[in-house]
Amino acid sequence: MERGTRLAGKTALVTGGGQGVGRGIALALAAEGAAVVITGRTESKLKDTAERIVERGGRVHTVVGDVGERGDVDRMVAETVREFGSLDVLVNNAQSSVQRRLEETSYDDVELTYRSGPLATFHAMQAALPHLKTSRGSVVNLGSSAAVQGEATFAAYAMAKEAIRGLTRVAAREWGTYGIRVNVVCPAALSPAAEAYFAAHPEKAEHVLAGIPLGRMGDPEADIGRAVAALVSDDMVYLTGATLMLEGGRTLIG
Repeated sequence: MERGTRLAGKTALVTGGGQGVGRGIALALAAEGAAVVITGRTESKLKDTAERIVERGGRVHTVVGDVGERGDVDRMVAETVREFGSLDVLVNNAQSSVQRRLEETSYDDVELTYRSGPLATFHAMQAALPHLKTSRGSVVNLGSSAAVQGEATFAAYAMAKEAIRGLTRVAAREWGTYGIRVNVVCPAALSPAAEAYFAAHPEKAEHVLAGIPLGRMGDPEADIGRAVAALVSDDMVYLTGATLMLEGGRTLIG
């Protein structure tokens, strides 16, 4: 993909950047000139993404850690600033998922999705705030169309993702005075997790695709990543507190 300059001079931190949508976002941000820090629990996945960024001429740093641990989150932010000198863009992408019917969902299921989702997002936003104030930066949090629509078997996941949307709206109001923008994207992308799920549930894949007006799942980099790159650029400087449904029209109403 041809390199751009919309994010030249900016530094982005992407949690869960080793695979799937997180990888696509990291690649797209780097392609627009941002220095990118990617985090995750699996070093080999981070290394693979980092190699792709370097091959394209980008700058990248990796941090192994678990967003469910506050100390790890603080370290991710600190290493970002130490490595590149600033923090302009925070993308909270990492999230564990559990799928069970509501009556079968346990407290542990809910605790896992909350610790890796809204609590991790909350901790990262708090840790990043002093740096985002300086840069008048941008936060992108990941929501889910499954949560917006209330899809069956997604109880714990939907609770976590809708909590993130609520947190985003509060932050947009409170942090606007600092010039910080905070938005949500809800992607529908063919990530490794989605591919595995659809392979195990072909009838579900057929149903999902039939409900997408554009007729396909999104590409993590070309469709989701490039949209996030545009969102955090100066092209979208007047947008905050919004939810962008990057899912091919799947949640159209009416």
